[in-house]
Amino acid sequence: MAEDGHPFDPGHHSGAQALVESLEGEGLPSDWLNRQLRQARLRQPVLDAMAGAAERHLEWHEYRDIFMTQQRIEEGVEFQQAHQEAFAKAEDVYGVPRDIITAIIGVETYYGRYRGDHPVLDSLATLAFEHPSRGDFFTRELGAFLQIAYEQQVDPVVLKGSYAGAMGYPQFIPTSYQAYAVDFDEDGQRDLWNNPVDAIGSVANYFAEHGWQEGGAVYYPAKGPETAPSDLTINQITPPDTSLEALESAGITPDVALNKSATVTPLVLTLSDGQLTYRLGDHNFYVITRYNHSHLYAMAVAELAEAIAAEAQEVGVKEPQGEDDA
Repeated sequence: MAEDGHPFDPGHHSGAQALVESLEGEGLPSDWLNRQLRQARLRQPVLDAMAGAAERHLEWHEYRDIFMTQQRIEEGVEFQQAHQEAFAKAEDVYGVPRDIITAIIGVETYYGRYRGDHPVLDSLATLAFEHPSRGDFFTRELGAFLQIAYEQQVDPVVLKGSYAGAMGYPQFIPTSYQAYAVDFDEDGQRDLWNNPVDAIGSVANYFAEHGWQEGGAVYYPAKGPETAPSDLTINQITPPDTSLEALESAGITPDVALNKSATVTPLVLTLSDGQLTYRLGDHNFYVITRYNHSHLYAMAVAELAEAIAAEAQEVGVKEPQGEDDA
């Protein structure tokens, strides 16, 4: 361990030195890497936040109430109006509906309002070199972050994000940034920190790369017993594999007609009065869980997207007229 003022100085920290050597082998200059890592600071609150990340289990109605507010719905419509050309292009290029893209950005950062206030360099260095079990994972993320900063000629010290290193409007971790970020406005920079147009295209690209089925459903409403069936696997974030026959045996009935060979993911959600409501996740529901591995997250995105679409229809959002997108 280096002196307290420079805990990750590669000259004194073997893990930091190994990372420098690895990235130097990929073309990054060692003097630049050493200078950045010497500026990284140990952040105990980041380790504390990670230790407490498994918050108490929220019931569906509690989780839903966080995101399904009229203000978030209305501002989602405003976000669409402000970037109509980008959304139209995203739908055309990637086949992902604008309402889903909007809902993702709305859930993640309230349309860019809350992009995180943790220095990403500090967070990732702390987790890479101090986390008791996930150091390897975060070392890869730190390396990816430094590559992004160097390639895009941005100062890694000033970039902010979540305590776990997620960044920008869509809260991509660095390896996702590398893999899925796109220069959607073709200005020569993939900028998810400050450019909502790049964020729109990048979210759409993420979903397309994870198998989004254009025109496919996210979920279907259903009816089921007052008590969740014990002989059925529910609320999974795996590809849908429950047959309609198995649903019927468990007392669950789709509210819409489905192909007899269809497979779904049974979802059982608790309402504020303690009653259960049933949904059946389709393939696109599973794709949403690739963004965040939570059935509650995917359902919140789906419902927020529906609410934004309904609000947009009510206020009469106009199609773009060819003006430049901001």
